[in-house]
Amino acid sequence: MMRVALNATCLLSPLTGIGHYTRQLALGLSAREDIDPLLFLGGRWSQSVPEPTRTAASIGRLAAVGRWIPGAYAVRRLLQASRFTAQARRRGVEVYHEPNILPLPFDGPTVLTVHDLSWIRHPESHPDERVRTMDRHFEPGLRRSQVVLTDSEFVRHEIIQEFGFPADRIRAIPLGVEALFSPRSAEQTRPVLETLGLIHGQYLLAVGTLEPRKNLSTALKAYRALPASLRARHPMVVIGMRGWKTSGLEQELAPLVDAGEVRQLGYLPREELALITAGALALVYPSLYEGFGLPPLEAMSCGVPSVTSNTSSLPEVVGDSALTMAPQDIDTLNRHLQDLLTLPELRQTLSVRALARSRQFSWTRCVEETVSAYQLALAPARPADTLPDRRSPSLTR
Repeated sequence: MMRVALNATCLLSPLTGIGHYTRQLALGLSAREDIDPLLFLGGRWSQSVPEPTRTAASIGRLAAVGRWIPGAYAVRRLLQASRFTAQARRRGVEVYHEPNILPLPFDGPTVLTVHDLSWIRHPESHPDERVRTMDRHFEPGLRRSQVVLTDSEFVRHEIIQEFGFPADRIRAIPLGVEALFSPRSAEQTRPVLETLGLIHGQYLLAVGTLEPRKNLSTALKAYRALPASLRARHPMVVIGMRGWKTSGLEQELAPLVDAGEVRQLGYLPREELALITAGALALVYPSLYEGFGLPPLEAMSCGVPSVTSNTSSLPEVVGDSALTMAPQDIDTLNRHLQDLLTLPELRQTLSVRALARSRQFSWTRCVEETVSAYQLALAPARPADTLPDRRSPSLTR
């Protein structure tokens, strides 16, 4: 039985994409007979997967504000590293898996998951402190890793191209989707939707942390350009924790919220999110850049059509099951929204395609392929930090 240390510190905060990935990985590893997972939770160890926190959105906002205060990361990182390194080997850890981009020091095989290179591709969409931290720590951590995992071929190729990481030691393992994201009838969604004043199949949905990279501003502009009669019948529901740099977005949201055309629900438990997703007419997801894109997959698994950006990893996820547009193309997004709102045949076609494509994604498969990566990490290999530095000059700041 292989003893694996999984850094699950992110499970102690309200879960976003990386948190959901880490939780599903922890659950899947715990169910296997050939893996003995140890979860590192900030400063303590556990063999039990903690229940998702239902922390209020206001607390989530405080965490977001404090996360990148200058110097805060370095102090937090030093404390975590000292606690982890001192105990990992003593506990018989054979492989360490870091699911959140920056690995802690470990003198054994390390598997690193890199979800995206957004701080490089879109530095303007991150706080300056985060960009500086990633610039300083990412590449050394990458080169200490025996195996690197990505959520998509798109990010896999980015890392190979920009950092010269060996192609045979970096694997793209698609994420999965929870069973609670499934088609639901109006009767099944009614208990949740009635409390929100929503009607099954009559609203648009936008899901994601409120931050520049998610590009909700473009979605709002396209929605605002719809005929008033359509907006009156089809509100837009916005779900997601407040991130950073949101003052301009909040100014755009305010008049639409006041008019009852946008419902801003904040951060929600997964069970409630799944029901609201299943009751939506369509998902609107014009993100500037993604390493995967869980909300489109979750909508697909509910049989809900999507309109998404045609960039980064999103085409890998949605295939031909969604309408797509350039991230900043407000006019095309507006036309897609009008088509989705007025053409039931189009919605039905996309719904059938979405359900079929969603079946290609599985957390069971994700866990199985991750265990295979652990086995690769244990095999003798040339240390990553002896590889030549081939980082693209275009990324040097």
